[in-house]
Amino acid sequence: MDKRHFLGAALAASSLPAVAAKPAGAPGGPALLTITGAIGRSNRGPLDPVRDQMMFKHKLAFSRGFALDFATIAALPALSIRPTLEYDSQPHTLRGPLLDEVLGLAGARPADSATVLLRAVDGYAAAVPMGQLRAWKLIVATHLDGQAMALGGLGPLWGIYEADRVPDMAARPVNQRFGACPWALYHIEIGRDQA
Repeated sequence: MDKRHFLGAALAASSLPAVAAKPAGAPGGPALLTITGAIGRSNRGPLDPVRDQMMFKHKLAFSRGFALDFATIAALPALSIRPTLEYDSQPHTLRGPLLDEVLGLAGARPADSATVLLRAVDGYAAAVPMGQLRAWKLIVATHLDGQAMALGGLGPLWGIYEADRVPDMAARPVNQRFGACPWALYHIEIGRDQA
């Protein structure tokens, strides 16, 4: 074996562990949303206090998770809603997949009685029964008025529903309709069935 073939074989062999170490289904781009708790599939390991600084500061703990990038979320079938938003009291079009579809990527099908914790980058968290989120048809919005939402604004992901079409919410003042809708959503924890 000549030196060039030997070096090529050595380099190829040394790269195999790196390729094998990447979990199946790992996001191609930066992870924007991590799902933990009662999931059926994972593509990442436990919380790492160095790499997962925000999660660590929010006192999260998990042994495995499912990470999603923007492209994966945006590729799911999208639903458009048009709620009146509290920021300007005007209707806006939001588009994104149903929460159920997003959770399904992690092999999660929570029972209606399971609590789902939706967490935003600022630490705000809303704990809501899955049955309520399904009834509201909560989406993981990726777009606002036809444009991708930026970090530092309301995005890049926003868990939201069309409050104007939910009678008990539509009866409330607009600034009291979205307590269960964290913008800048980055983590979802699925609790066990409470039945």
